[in-house]
Amino acid sequence: MHHNPQDFRQNPGPVHARDWIKVLSKYREPDGQRSAFELAVTLGPFIVLWALAWYALSISLWLTLAISLCNAGFLLRLFAIQHDCGHSAFFGNRTVGDWLGRVIGILTLTPYDVWRRSHAIHHSASGNLGRRGMGDIHTLTVAEYRALTPLKRLMYRVYRHPITLFGLGPGYLFFLQNRLPLGFTNKAKYWISAMCTNAGILAALSLIYYFGGALPILLIFLPTTLLAATAGVWLFYVQHQFETTHWANEADWDLHDAALHGSSHYVLPSVLQWVSANIGIHHVHHLYSRIPFYRLPEVLRDHAVLAQSNRMTIRESLSNARLHLWDENAKKLLSFSQARKAQ
Repeated sequence: MHHNPQDFRQNPGPVHARDWIKVLSKYREPDGQRSAFELAVTLGPFIVLWALAWYALSISLWLTLAISLCNAGFLLRLFAIQHDCGHSAFFGNRTVGDWLGRVIGILTLTPYDVWRRSHAIHHSASGNLGRRGMGDIHTLTVAEYRALTPLKRLMYRVYRHPITLFGLGPGYLFFLQNRLPLGFTNKAKYWISAMCTNAGILAALSLIYYFGGALPILLIFLPTTLLAATAGVWLFYVQHQFETTHWANEADWDLHDAALHGSSHYVLPSVLQWVSANIGIHHVHHLYSRIPFYRLPEVLRDHAVLAQSNRMTIRESLSNARLHLWDENAKKLLSFSQARKAQ
């Protein structure tokens, strides 16, 4: 990854991460017409492809599956719109944005109010070693890992293995974990959010089964959802899991430094950037989360230093997937083998 905090002192722009807030504030206002357009070109094709996949059941089950997998891209984009609603970044009217987020949450199997709260905690604590555990990928320091018993070391290695994170994890997260307001079970608001979302999902699946039986669920709903979930988990992973990311103890942690230097700029082909709603421009998003996703490229065009900072290619992201432990001395993520050699 081309990540170097020195870039912020060698190029025009604010010296300190906190000073970017004023600069970026001018991009925060959503355009209602643009937001409506982005919703239409995402939800419309999603519905059309669902209908085509259903029609294709009478022609070829493989064709149905192929259409369903293509539709995962639009479901992923719907989740990105839900994400912007959670930051009050999609519509100027927060009530409208919240209700849109709740409706989309039925399609993405994500209770909106529960997710919005956990994601807000993620933003407020990202990179803080003293506040891990909510809305993030569990990451241990080298010292913490060495202090574990052999069994707990094995459990951590199993958790961090790609088969667990990207094979089993997405299905567990969206089909099981999201059914309960875990972490917020003491508040009725979040139970209502989870149970109403569950009721909406059950009603939709019941209608699908009533009119089409099990095949639309098995060959359309499940493949579309699983592939979108897997892509979403991968994107979330690469946004903060890279060699020179930013972690610090509570006393040394700064919200803005962690946002800017601990979030990646995932450089994707234009089609994938569109499907993921520019979420790869994550360092800017974390620094100012109220910026609508469709204005993030505008930020990069106006500020070259941000366009060049924290860049990560697809190849680099695949390589970073082997890094699992934070070295507090070297200030970088290490693989298990690198940590063993550093002993």
